[in-house]
Amino acid sequence: MLLNATVKTRTDTKTGSRTASRKDEHLRINIEEDVAAKGVESGFDDWRFVHRALPEIDLDDVQLRSHLLGGHVDAPLLISCMTGGTEQAQTINERLARAAQAHGLAMGLGSCRVLLEQPDVLPTFDVRALAPDVPLLANLGAVQLNLGVGIDECRHLLRALRADALVLHLNPLQEALQTSGNTAFGGLLARIATLCAGLGAPVIVKEVGWGIADDIVVRLFDAGVAAVDVAGAGGTSWSEVERHRMTDPVRARVAGSFAGWGIPTAEALIRARSAAPGSVLIASGGVRDGIDVAKALTLGADSVGIAGPLVRAAAAGDEALDETVTVILEELRLAMFCVGASRVADLQRDAHLVHRDGRAL
Repeated sequence: MLLNATVKTRTDTKTGSRTASRKDEHLRINIEEDVAAKGVESGFDDWRFVHRALPEIDLDDVQLRSHLLGGHVDAPLLISCMTGGTEQAQTINERLARAAQAHGLAMGLGSCRVLLEQPDVLPTFDVRALAPDVPLLANLGAVQLNLGVGIDECRHLLRALRADALVLHLNPLQEALQTSGNTAFGGLLARIATLCAGLGAPVIVKEVGWGIADDIVVRLFDAGVAAVDVAGAGGTSWSEVERHRMTDPVRARVAGSFAGWGIPTAEALIRARSAAPGSVLIASGGVRDGIDVAKALTLGADSVGIAGPLVRAAAAGDEALDETVTVILEELRLAMFCVGASRVADLQRDAHLVHRDGRAL
């Protein structure tokens, strides 16, 4: 067994079953229900590119090839961390992995906490054979570091999944809304720093859709993380996801009050880039198409994550997913052509965005 005995002796079969059941609910709700944020937008619609009628490049000159944490990718698009741990999740992950391999994209896996609780669900996460040539990211709730998960367990996750990096997700609001959620976030930054120092692999920290403020971005980089995904508001709202799971109308009203919570993705990204000018930033949250990807890159992202549109496409099948990814990449390529950017790096240097209030970037 790839996960060591110390992990298995600390797990609880009932807890693992509850976690798996919750994952299936989350997946169903994300696919079938309206879980978009309400009253808050990603902010990308506030920006418009300055079209260049004379781009001075050929369309064939446009290259999407980029890199993430030292690994080459064919485009700066990240298939964001989504799911795992159940039979339905395995189907989704396998489709996402095939798409990642076909298009040369980095891929994140869903939270692997259930894998620590139930090692037998490894096949639902283990997609390395389907995506042998792309960066693969394991994923764990950061709060688990306060609940007994240490460097050894994280290292075993990476080995079991043959992953290149570990994503720690921050989700205090989601945990607070869940019944028996894990809300012990006190002193967590120091544990993140300890993990970064001892893991021997890159650690990425992300939110799940409410954004990371610029001062926290700086503190995370000071703690040793390799990259931060600002994961702002404007896309999937996990308070809305949790609301759809609730049977208690009082709790559902509380969850509904947070549908407009969070830092818009574009705002979080701009502030993060200003605060951490030389660091690796990923932008996700409400990214709908390749033009949003181009805007995020211009606003300072090194890579751009998409989750909701891809999981819904994956649920429809391999063909629908491949078409969705192809459309996004072609939109990005054409946007770059129309602003005269032949390389991804040219977007930040040469492309021009104008805000609806008249200020230019």
